[in-house]
Amino acid sequence: MTDAAPSTRPANAADAALLQGQAPTPAAPPNAAPAVPAQVPPNPVPAQVPPPAQAGAPARIAVALPTQVADQLARIEDKASRIEDKYARSEALLGRVEDRVEAAGARMNEAARQSDLAALRGEVRALTERTRGLPGMGALLLTAVITAALTVALTLVAQRLNLQALIPLR
Repeated sequence: MTDAAPSTRPANAADAALLQGQAPTPAAPPNAAPAVPAQVPPNPVPAQVPPPAQAGAPARIAVALPTQVADQLARIEDKASRIEDKYARSEALLGRVEDRVEAAGARMNEAARQSDLAALRGEVRALTERTRGLPGMGALLLTAVITAALTVALTLVAQRLNLQALIPLR
């Protein structure tokens, strides 16, 4: 990932020399011996003698880091901390998105239930309209009484007129 703001630290010694207003020295060929002796750090760190290693344990060697390496490690640590912050913000954002999706899902389920209830109400209303046109209990009872009376009357008329052939035998 790239930084949003450019770093104010120089990337190498040539950049540092340019920032201080000095002309950079040309690079020497790899096989040439240096004309000027190498700079000695202001506070040389004496090599520490490691304590006697225990059997089976790896030996530790203390090494002093040059300032460029230390600066680079500091930049790497800064970048890593920024990445961790971005990751934490992304996690928080994803959590909020997840909550919103769950809430939207609940609303959709509620809307689906409401539409199901509306459809059910419509079907019940249609069934009610169809059953309103049917005759009621009184009309059915009156029809039954009239049918029975007519059946008895027609049977008696058939017997008096000797229409025995109209009445089926048992």
